[in-house]
Amino acid sequence: MDSFGDEQVESFVRDGFVKVTIGPREQGEAAQALLWRQIGLSPDEPEGWHEPVVWAADMTGHGPFGELLRSPALAAGLDALCGKGGWQPRGAAGNIPIRFPRRPPADDRGWHLDLNLPRPDGSWGVTTRSHTLLMLLLFSEVGELDAPTRIRAGSQRDSLGALGEKVYDHVSAGAVVDKASENRPVALATGSPGDAYLVHPLTVHAAQEHLGERPRFMAQMPFFLTAPLDPAADTPLGRALRQDLGRA
Repeated sequence: MDSFGDEQVESFVRDGFVKVTIGPREQGEAAQALLWRQIGLSPDEPEGWHEPVVWAADMTGHGPFGELLRSPALAAGLDALCGKGGWQPRGAAGNIPIRFPRRPPADDRGWHLDLNLPRPDGSWGVTTRSHTLLMLLLFSEVGELDAPTRIRAGSQRDSLGALGEKVYDHVSAGAVVDKASENRPVALATGSPGDAYLVHPLTVHAAQEHLGERPRFMAQMPFFLTAPLDPAADTPLGRALRQDLGRA
């Protein structure tokens, strides 16, 4: 489980994301059980699911959360993409949006990039010189109807060209990269508990409406890079911004 091959690296370079199993299903399901307890709801009582999104958090990195974040498979993937010593370990999974099959859906489904530049005043911006890499970590079974994150494959190159050297706020950056990447094919972040998606910080993605029956549990977290993203770097992070192999 801790190997990360050339095929996965080249998939990341081409598409701007790659799926990797970082832990057994049992670890992901154990984390899910703790999240149900935290939010005070039950998987067996759907009549209590009133909101389309409920936010939870892992702020300690203990138990199954810590086991997943310390996974050798995760470390191997991050080493392969960022270079050994190119990323900083996380102590906790952080904020975790739980999406429920409820209407109307939450109004948070626009195409965007995550904030990736911490500023001295505590605020964040969006820049092509990202300080982070994004990971999506599944704690539940996620099929095509279960609100999987949508990912525009290859869109990291569109973001690089559209954003240039300017630093943007979240909303402005989203508008720019949405337009620039609108013709890209869309992939869905489906999978099982213990699966993760390592996503290039400039890959455009979006939430979507939950059309299934089972709530979707997924953490979305940044891994800090030890140096800002350099498009000229000889790493998969850098190479993913140069060759546009996937565009017609």
